[in-house]
Amino acid sequence: MSSTDAISVIRTKRDGGTLAPEQIDWVVDAYTRGEVAEEQMAALAMAILLNGMDRTEIARWTAAMIATGDRMDFSALDRPTTDKHSTGGVGDKITLPLAPLVAACGAAVPQLSGRGLGHSGGTLDKLEAIPGWRARLSPDEMLDVLRSTGAVVCAAGERLAPADRKLYALRDVTGTVESIPLIASSIMSKKIAEGTGALVLDVKVGSGAFMKTLDDARELAETMVGLGEDHGVRTVALLTAMSTPLGLTAGNALEVRESVEVLAGGGPRDVVELTLALAEEMLAAAGISGADPARALADGSAMDVWRRMIAAQGGDPDAPLPEARERHTVTAPASGVLTTLDAYAVGVAAWRLGAGRTRKEDPVQAGAGVELHAKPGDRVTAGAPLLTLHTDTPERFETALAALAGDAIIVSPEQTATDQGAVPPDSPVLERVAV
Repeated sequence: MSSTDAISVIRTKRDGGTLAPEQIDWVVDAYTRGEVAEEQMAALAMAILLNGMDRTEIARWTAAMIATGDRMDFSALDRPTTDKHSTGGVGDKITLPLAPLVAACGAAVPQLSGRGLGHSGGTLDKLEAIPGWRARLSPDEMLDVLRSTGAVVCAAGERLAPADRKLYALRDVTGTVESIPLIASSIMSKKIAEGTGALVLDVKVGSGAFMKTLDDARELAETMVGLGEDHGVRTVALLTAMSTPLGLTAGNALEVRESVEVLAGGGPRDVVELTLALAEEMLAAAGISGADPARALADGSAMDVWRRMIAAQGGDPDAPLPEARERHTVTAPASGVLTTLDAYAVGVAAWRLGAGRTRKEDPVQAGAGVELHAKPGDRVTAGAPLLTLHTDTPERFETALAALAGDAIIVSPEQTATDQGAVPPDSPVLERVAV
């Protein structure tokens, strides 16, 4: 019988041992209730970061986090549920067109989303740029919106995996965010508790993503897919590129505008491709065959769901979106081929312009962000616009421009760019991970 006191649990993992199920159940519950001190959980989190966890431990840790709160139940719906989770990136507005698109094809999409922190944007911040739109819904309201529209995007309730909320804040200030077992269990505890029947993970890879390398992204994806399957949720993951911003905008209202363009049958090619790829995976995971997401974009049915979904949450889909009061244009330094437009640098610039926040309680500017006029692989002319920076507070331009200095933007002579193969991949999807 393993000891279930904080010091014994810490020592077990510190010394490279495997935590017993009863140790995991006890420590997660006791920490959530305040019986295990913050410094003790910080020590355990560091031991997990350094020594890892096996699949059985991660599955039990995830189950223990789910058990600290409530589980949602969508069994009353007359259509299968399917959801998507992205690990976060720059310009990643895919949830906005994707949820109504998948709903238009016959699934129910209960999408619990979050807010941005640092250079990575948050879906709720984007949607709150729409006048009147509400992120906070009660479980009954969420179910009503799902019944009437087929899709809902809202904030997670306080009772959904409360252990994760507490542990996430601790990891953020103790240098333990990077632990793959803790990342995977954090994401999957909320998604499993959410009650969806199928889940598609969009695991970003590159400079603007949390996972910088394909190997790390693959390990995280495999861990999360395994967790989903272990808990009875049909789960698949796509590894997708995030070295360059997704689409042509980074910022809240700017990304809503671009998402509406996609729903209207237009929009940037990479956003459309990734939206369709994820929609096909979500529908397949939900057991829906014969639907054509591309047609649902083209014939306006996805747009119809979008308008109903926004209105059902108090928003006005016809209202003008906020625009920043000030703009600054960044021009191409030379003629040639744009070979680098670093996603992280663009994300930091958008954040510094007011689109993001440093602390969770910070406000955001709805109109702030970065608009792209070229993507890697495009030919550009010296002095032509590359980026437009948007903000209400022009004193922010200086620090945003500093983020874009150095090697964040590189224009190469055309012959050199061709020799180096500096053309982005044809598809944003790099790999598929499934059981």
